[in-house]
Amino acid sequence: MASSVHPRVLKLTKQDGQSYGFFLRIEMGKEGHLVRNVEKGGPAEQAGMKDGDRVLRVNGVFVDKEEHTRVVELVKESGLSVTFQVLDEESYEMAKEKGISLSEEGQARPTQQPVMNGVAGAIPKPKLCYLVKGEKGYGFSLTSMRGVQGMFLSEVDPSGVAAKAGVQNNDRLIELNGDNVESSNHEQIVDKVKASGNSVVFLVVDREADRYYKNKQIKLAGGMATVKHLPHKPRIAELTKGPDGYGFYLRQQHAKLGHFIKDIDAGSPADKAGLKDMDRLVAVNGDPVDSLEHEQVVEKIRQCGKKCTLLVVDGETDQMYKMACVSPLLYWDEVMDSHSEAAEPAPATSSQDSSEHKPRPAASTPSQESSEHKPRLCLLEKTSGGFGFHLNAIQGLSGQFVKEVASGSPADKAGLVDDNIVIEVNGDNVENKSYEEVVEMIKKSGNRLEMLVIEEAAYDYFKDKNIPITTALIGTSKTNKPATPPVKAKEPKKQEDHPAPAPVTAKAPSPSPPPSPILAANLTPPHSPAPAAAPSQDSPKETRKRSVSSSSSASEGDDERF
Repeated sequence: MASSVHPRVLKLTKQDGQSYGFFLRIEMGKEGHLVRNVEKGGPAEQAGMKDGDRVLRVNGVFVDKEEHTRVVELVKESGLSVTFQVLDEESYEMAKEKGISLSEEGQARPTQQPVMNGVAGAIPKPKLCYLVKGEKGYGFSLTSMRGVQGMFLSEVDPSGVAAKAGVQNNDRLIELNGDNVESSNHEQIVDKVKASGNSVVFLVVDREADRYYKNKQIKLAGGMATVKHLPHKPRIAELTKGPDGYGFYLRQQHAKLGHFIKDIDAGSPADKAGLKDMDRLVAVNGDPVDSLEHEQVVEKIRQCGKKCTLLVVDGETDQMYKMACVSPLLYWDEVMDSHSEAAEPAPATSSQDSSEHKPRPAASTPSQESSEHKPRLCLLEKTSGGFGFHLNAIQGLSGQFVKEVASGSPADKAGLVDDNIVIEVNGDNVENKSYEEVVEMIKKSGNRLEMLVIEEAAYDYFKDKNIPITTALIGTSKTNKPATPPVKAKEPKKQEDHPAPAPVTAKAPSPSPPPSPILAANLTPPHSPAPAAAPSQDSPKETRKRSVSSSSSASEGDDERF
């Protein structure tokens, strides 16, 4: 099956008298501008450039169809730093064979933050702003500055439409509805704004970011922007397959480009994840699907197995992003970047920006590391001493947390610590499950238990941002496994002799939660061998093709049941 197209954005810097460490060539029988002879340890290799890569863009300029001498000139004119967008050889040849427009792919989504000689830099970004005209217009004026190219937004009304959309005084206007207007004069831009009707999308850049990109001689484009100011947000839906699948149909309508969610079953995983009828599917597990055939998207979802993460947009959000001529995948990239930032320790003092994202401190043990600002996937292997922890809950509140982790136990060796909040048990989300249900799930797991847990501060952070807590936040699928065979934990306790819900006690789990009655199950050692595992859903029912009447028109498209 052909893979989707994933351009990479690489930023190379060099010293005076140094080369970038690669050759740019054209070769007989091959299309495109090829990267060859990447010098070991040079700027190109450090940034991730590979032999056979094709150069699609130089400083934002699409060059795949340019003369080779022109591409070389652009690189030379860039000075001591240059930003490339490249595509690996296999993907490039596949795209050419399939007729995929590489100019659209490249403009819509640089798939990562530019890598500067191997190190991701915190660089300023231009911003996309969506303005809907109010009774008093948009609330800004256009002006020019002597000796400076372009038009600037001035006299921004603090309570007006433009200010609420993220525009600031003296922002320079780069694009209007996806069209570059840096060379346009005042009258031309006014005409474009009027022609846009009652709404318009601006790509603007503030003075700091403008200075940065001009010094680097990088041409600005929508694919480089932050989308945090846009009012309509794509949605990230995390689905765990149930007995009847995910509970929706995927339809490709020939009269309407894209793959659409249809016929969502009430109470299904799709319904609970917030999918809506006629949501357009943008990506599966972060991989774009716009350029894929219907059967390829179906196969991609099937290959996810029991869980998948979908990026979708409703009609209003889709229209806004199309007006801006950028992909909703920019939102996915920004959310993933925010996950990485959440893993960093919070500074002692915070600026206005950092305070917005700073999670509230957790009541944690001194041994906790900054890595705990991400969830952790822990694999426990039961011994004769059990798993070695207690599961607690506050009566009347949803959620369960870990307490009394026995030193040297499987729980300890797998990385569980007191007050960890339990998100998943054996791949099933348990945030909204009752305490008794979670205890039963753990008992039925047999001798192996997989738990996704997170510390309290990170939990609050992601919930405040409305970001689903899943294994995707870990960055890799690495599981915390015991480094050595676990040792015997404490002696069996009587309260584990029966499967009934644990009694309510007055013991508080930690100083942080309010003094409420606690439900506590001792998962250290059971009195008798654990019951056999319940029938697994790891091999769910086969997806079934929805029949389409022979009288259906081609515009109705193809459906696939998940």
